[in-house]
Amino acid sequence: MAKKAFRFDRDEFERKVAETLAGFGIDASPSAFVPAFIHRSVLNEYDFPESNERLEFLGDAVLELVATEFLYRRFADKAEGDMTDIRSALVRGKNLAQASERVGFGNLVLLSRGETLAGGDKNPYILANTFEAFLGALYLDSGLEAVRAFVTEHVLSGVDDILEADLHVDPKSRLQEIAQAVYGSPPEYELLAESGADHDKTYEIAVKVGRKIVGKGVGTSKKKAQSNAAEDALARESEWNSRTNGGVS
Repeated sequence: MAKKAFRFDRDEFERKVAETLAGFGIDASPSAFVPAFIHRSVLNEYDFPESNERLEFLGDAVLELVATEFLYRRFADKAEGDMTDIRSALVRGKNLAQASERVGFGNLVLLSRGETLAGGDKNPYILANTFEAFLGALYLDSGLEAVRAFVTEHVLSGVDDILEADLHVDPKSRLQEIAQAVYGSPPEYELLAESGADHDKTYEIAVKVGRKIVGKGVGTSKKKAQSNAAEDALARESEWNSRTNGGVS
């Protein structure tokens, strides 16, 4: 069966993208940014040449460069290891997903019918990837300085909050410390599902503390998925930590 034609008016969608760009103070052609909002699930239903994954790949690299330079200049007294931990907190999926939601990318990303019904516009993994894809498009269209300005406003501005809340501490290490202290055993990570081609895998992993699942995470590697699961568990700590709310049975 042939794929369906565009499910909406492209001019109308580009107008929405143009309004978003204008809100950011970015003077650029909206057509250059449309690919950043094409989730791969749409390719199964509609006739698009490709998803936003290549732009995401580029945006991820540019984001890391901008964040690294920022930290190098901002924290002249910090060692390489400390800056690496802070950078990880700044660019990790949860932080980017929150930034993506704040700027309204969840309202722009194009999803398949099934992904839409599953709440894909609120999915942190999709939101974070869309944010990175947007950075890739911005870099190609407007250059590194434009990306630096955007990332500084929407990501790097939160560095003091991250430091104050100790969010730069590796989530797997933090979770292990808590689990050992409260339950006397380390967390256990379990692979729930994996999907995609061999070169483009997505993993879903659950983390257990005291024999109960306390967090889940998705990532393009098992390591990233485990880190995201640990971060999810820490965000829900009040639900399972016996020191605060009755504990895990």
